[in-house]
Amino acid sequence: MMSGFSYSQAPNSRLHPQAPDSTGIAAKTETSPDDDAVLEIAPEQIGLVFPQSVRLVKLTLRNEQRDWVDISFRYDPGLKESFNWQLPSLNSAIYYTADWAILAANEQLVRGSFSFSFGVDAELPSVTKRAEEAIIDLRNGGPDQRFVTPPRTEIIINRDPPQYDPPFIIELEEESQSDSC
Repeated sequence: MMSGFSYSQAPNSRLHPQAPDSTGIAAKTETSPDDDAVLEIAPEQIGLVFPQSVRLVKLTLRNEQRDWVDISFRYDPGLKESFNWQLPSLNSAIYYTADWAILAANEQLVRGSFSFSFGVDAELPSVTKRAEEAIIDLRNGGPDQRFVTPPRTEIIINRDPPQYDPPFIIELEEESQSDSC
């Protein structure tokens, strides 16, 4: 195992269920920063080392609000074991999660993720995520409920309603009818 890396785990959250990894690749994948790491400062790059050559088809980075961070990931069809990505300057956040997906040698799609936090008051992302799940469970009636939390919405107050111009105007005129006897 490389220094500064930890083994990644496939996401197992009830909020984002997925098929289990039958290849075992996700459990053997090393990540940088380590999964559930608490760092003093923001990392300058993220990395993945797989136990075999794979095609990395997805790599995203999001904060705890699920806001996407542009890391300029572009798919490369070549097979590799190690991937490193330079990060832009990261804003302060409770934690960040990197989600990845690969195509294994048998063309099976394998997914995984790892989370990290940084800063003076940073806490383990796993602790924060468990607290978030507990709050959602409470709000939704418990862990046995199948309620989907609606996405965040933006409420706009004190705004004039939009004006719409129809694409055409139809004028209806009444025709006078003369009665002939």
